[in-house]
Amino acid sequence: MDKSSEINNAATQTKSSQGMISGATAVDLLKAGNTRFVSNSCVSRDLHAQVADTATGQFPFAAVVSCIDSRIPTEVIFDQGIGDIFNARVAGNFINEDILGSLEFACKLAGSKLIVIMGHTSCGAVKGACDKAELGNLTQMLAKITPAVDAIKTEAGEARNSSNLKFVNAVAEENVKRTIENVKSQSPVLNEMLSNGEIDIVGAMYDVKDGKVHFIEQAV
Repeated sequence: MDKSSEINNAATQTKSSQGMISGATAVDLLKAGNTRFVSNSCVSRDLHAQVADTATGQFPFAAVVSCIDSRIPTEVIFDQGIGDIFNARVAGNFINEDILGSLEFACKLAGSKLIVIMGHTSCGAVKGACDKAELGNLTQMLAKITPAVDAIKTEAGEARNSSNLKFVNAVAEENVKRTIENVKSQSPVLNEMLSNGEIDIVGAMYDVKDGKVHFIEQAV
């Protein structure tokens, strides 16, 4: 039995089990969980027992920054239980000082070994950025995705708006990669942990059509 198989069961994470997990192992745990989700063979958990088990403390092994989109319930698609992963969700899965502070808490203080920046296909926020949508506070929020929009090249005559799903999905993936770089450049705390091998930071894309998560980048 490999380490990921040994750790990955219905039990609640403890300080001991968290300590056994590296960044690479955490990725394996999430990959295995998504495979179970896709194949409809999720682990049977007593969630009420996990509520009791985590009442006095928590030891999540990963922190996931994902979109607010209702089709992407993070624990569900990775088949994780209560106390397994931290979640930060915002439309367009970008980072700001509040999310960075949350990630610093998750990793530096609470012991998580992995940060996942996860976008998804057919993202409404990305579509809005591609269309240069303006609406109240949404205008400023979508502006954070604009650099990813501008970075994607298209052929002459090819639509650069939400009607072109290939373009939208390419922007979503580029946004994930740029967000990873923003985490590194804007958080000295997390960048130092990454450099020291204390954590890993990876990117991922979730496919809303089939529920599969594709990991697209892993830092070393």
